[in-house]
Order: sequence, then C-alpha cells, then structure tokens
Amino acid sequence: MIARSIIKYTIAIAVAIFFLLPIYVIVITSLKPLDEVSLSQMWALPTAIDFSSYTEAFSELAPNFMNSLYLVIPATLLSAILGAMNGYVLSKWKFKGSEIIFTMILFGMFIPYQSILIPLIQFLNQINLYNSIAGLVFTHVVYGLPITTLMFRNFYANIPDSMIEAAQVDGASFLGIFRRVILPLSITGFVVVAIWQFTNIWNEFLFAVTITNSGSQPVMVALQNLSGSQIVQWNVQMAGALLAAMPTLLVYILLGKYFVRGLLAGSVKG
Repeated sequence: MIARSIIKYTIAIAVAIFFLLPIYVIVITSLKPLDEVSLSQMWALPTAIDFSSYTEAFSELAPNFMNSLYLVIPATLLSAILGAMNGYVLSKWKFKGSEIIFTMILFGMFIPYQSILIPLIQFLNQINLYNSIAGLVFTHVVYGLPITTLMFRNFYANIPDSMIEAAQVDGASFLGIFRRVILPLSITGFVVVAIWQFTNIWNEFLFAVTITNSGSQPVMVALQNLSGSQIVQWNVQMAGALLAAMPTLLVYILLGKYFVRGLLAGSVKG
C-alpha cells in the first residue's frame, strides 16, 4: 500500500510539474530585460528582476482591460438571469412542446462561431451595434443562453415541486414564486454560471476581433497586438499575458470550490 501511494503521488507531482512548466517560462521571461530573452536562455532565471515589462504591458492594455470589464460584467449578469428564467420555466412549468423548445435551445451550443459570423455582423450593423461593446454583450448573451439554460434547468430539477405547490397555495404568482422561492435557492447556481460565463467571455477572441475595432476591442485582442510588427518583445508579451489572465485566475481561486459544489448539485437528475 505504501509503495502504491508513493508511485501515485510521484506520478501526480510529475504531471503537475509538466503542466506548470509553461507558467514557469512565462513568469521568468516577463521578469527579464529584453536583451536576456532568447531561446537558448529560456529556462534560465533572470540575472536581475525587471518589472519594466509589466509597466509597459499595463500601459498598453489598460484601456482594453476596461473594455473587457464593460463587456463581461453585463454579459455575464444578463445571460445568468435569462438562463435562470429559462431553466425555471423548463423545469417547473413544463407545457406542451417544452421539451422541443429546450432541445432547440440546446442546439445553439453546437453551432460553430465561424458559421454565423457574416450574418451576425450584418445583423449587428443593421441594428447599429456593430463595432461596439453593446454589440459584443448582445452576442455573448445570445450565445450563452443554451449553456446557462441547461445549467439552471438541471439545478432547479433538484428543487422539490412541493415548494412550488406550497407557494401557489399561498397565492404566489409565476414571477412571485421565481423571486421569493427560486432565486434565494439559486446562489450556488448563479456562482457556477457566473464563473463559467465570465471565463468564456473574458477569454473569447473571435467575436471580439471581428465585431469590434480600435477603441472598442477587449483585452484579448489588445494582447495579440502587443507582438508588434518588427521586433517581438517577448518579455512584454508574457507580462501582458499574465495581466490579462489575472481576473479569471482570481475568480477560480476565490470561487473555485463553489464552482465544483454547484456542478455536483445539478448532476443528480435533470
């Protein structure tokens, strides 16, 4: 048993080190001056710690960083609220054809981004939302509805129907039950959906680079533009990558346990 445990932990540590090696390279490269950055010295520690790359990367990314916040916060909130309402209706107020509607909503999860880019851009242009943060918010809310609906439907399937019936007996309306009974029980579900949507929207690149231009672009597009046209400053590029990844990293560090707990809460039935 002891030998088996040693082998198991040795393998786990080796796998962890293997997956952390890119992080190690990113961190030490971001702390090197440009003249020390080379393929031959990729694994070497910096002779002196230099934070100038972080200063330069932050000054370049700051406006786009704010664009990402203006995008991800309303898009996450709207997709979570609409997904919660869909999940509430499709799990507790089933009607004729509700399963067909649910299946059609889920079908949206399997539509590739690339297949709808041209009609999407044309539609956003017609409603004057092209090249704007509002257009990106609209896009991510619509594209996020299938997964948020699925998550909330599975989550609400675990809520006893007797609670809904008791609220109906007390005279609560359709929206009253949702506001007074369902929402207070949905905190874990909202945390799961918020983490999922926040991460996906923050890291998304294709919609961001095609729907927005210049001053409206999120941070991931600006990060790609850090590479420059003549010389690639890899230390600045790595520093920018760490800065751009920091919000999602902090979200998972602070709320990761709630994410796993919420996923398990909705996995029993549904």
